[in-house]
Amino acid sequence: MAPKKVLLVEGKDDVHVVRHLCGNRNGPHIDVFRPHDSVENLLDSFPISFKACEEGDIFGVIIDADLNLSWRWESVRNQLLKLEYENVPKTPAYDGTILDPPADKLLPRVGFWIMPDNRINGILEDFLQFLVPVGSLLFEHVILSIEGIPENEIKFTLVNKPKVIMHTWLAWQSDPGRPFGTAIKAKFLDPDVPQVGVLVDWLNRLFLDDPTFATNLHGN
Repeated sequence: MAPKKVLLVEGKDDVHVVRHLCGNRNGPHIDVFRPHDSVENLLDSFPISFKACEEGDIFGVIIDADLNLSWRWESVRNQLLKLEYENVPKTPAYDGTILDPPADKLLPRVGFWIMPDNRINGILEDFLQFLVPVGSLLFEHVILSIEGIPENEIKFTLVNKPKVIMHTWLAWQSDPGRPFGTAIKAKFLDPDVPQVGVLVDWLNRLFLDDPTFATNLHGN
């Protein structure tokens, strides 16, 4: 059986976003997407998923930092150390972390991207805000409108505020309410921003192991 390229993600939105970004930015073909419905389920799946791999399999993992990037990475790192991965960094690499398997164990080469950008707290929707056209007055109005909600009428939690922002932004487009993936296709979200380049470079380096994909943090 041929080695597989597998991407573990929290939810279906991640799947659609990655597929469309890879399609727009010459990203790798990924054989299998595995959504887990929650970050807890994803983290708990590591021992079973990794140990069930075939020789040569490569696993990517995309999870949200949520409200504490340091705590999230520590949870990931603890799982990797239990599986006996070596040289696991104490902080995630800004351009995405990639680890080779231990020499004496049948485990996958594995990479990690902590949304939004391996540097700050946040979620997928914080990453998608990078794709909003720069200087958009409509987006400024979205932010002002959400900030202006009376305190006793706020129904969402702080961690979900980026979801409210992005879904409001998409609700006010010419074709309202498109899902994230097709919003990228419709150019309501711009896949050509530098932040997308860094993410897709990580996917290419992980799955293609090609040194020509060198991350440029200051351009596309």
